[in-house]
Amino acid sequence: MRLLLVEDDDHVAAALTAILSRHGFAVTHARNGEEALKAVLPSGDAGRAPFGVVLLDLGLPDQDGYQVCGKLRKLTSTPVIMVTARSDVRSRIHGLNLGADDYVVKPYDTGELLARIHAVSRRTAGGGTDPEDTGSTPLPAGAAAPLRLGAVEVELPTRRVSVRGAVVQLTRKEFDLLALLAQRPGVVFRREQIISEVWRTSWEGTGRTLEVHVASLRAKLGTPALIETVRGVGYRLVAP
Repeated sequence: MRLLLVEDDDHVAAALTAILSRHGFAVTHARNGEEALKAVLPSGDAGRAPFGVVLLDLGLPDQDGYQVCGKLRKLTSTPVIMVTARSDVRSRIHGLNLGADDYVVKPYDTGELLARIHAVSRRTAGGGTDPEDTGSTPLPAGAAAPLRLGAVEVELPTRRVSVRGAVVQLTRKEFDLLALLAQRPGVVFRREQIISEVWRTSWEGTGRTLEVHVASLRAKLGTPALIETVRGVGYRLVAP
C-alpha cells in the first residue's frame, strides 16, 4: 500500500517511515500542506497506484492541518488519519467533521497506529469514489418512510436529517450511527455491535472514535438527551 505521510519534523518522519516500510508500506513524505496537496493530484503516471491512506500531522509550517484535511477531502476519497498532540474532544470532532476518518493522539503506540491504518483501509476498500457513499451501512427493506423522533426527522433512502424542518449536515458515519439507533428506539445497542455494523470492524480501538461521533451527533442535533449512554454497555436512542 502507498501511504502519504504529512509531517514537518524530518526526524519523526524518518523514524516513522522506517517502521512503516518494514510493515510493507511505500511511504511518500510531504513536509507541509502544499506538498501534500500536490502529492495527491494526478501525476500522469498511469502505472502508479493511488495512496491508500494519508497520515496527516496538524502542526504544519505553511497552513493549519485542519485546512489541509478539508482541501484533501475535496481532491480525493483516500482515508485520512490525523496524527496530533491535540487530545481534546472538540479538536477530534472538528477533524472528523472536516472528513478525517480517524484521529490518533501523540504519543501513540506504533502497534495502535498500524492497526488504525489497516482498519480505515479495510473500511474503505472496494467502495466508490464519493467519500460520503463509501462503506455506508445498507438500508433495510421498506425503509422509505421517514423516522420521526420528536423534532428530529431521519429519511433513510435520501440520507437526509432535519431538526424542526432545518436540514442538518452529517458525515457518512454520523448518519449511519443515527440511522442504526433510530430504527429501534429504546433498544440498547452494545458498543461492539455499533462498531461492527457502522465501522465494519471488531477492533477495540475504534471505541474512542465512536464516542467522538456520538458527541458530534448530540451537538449537531441540539438534543443531547436523544442519545443516551448506557454505562458499561453502549447507547440507545430515547424516543420522545
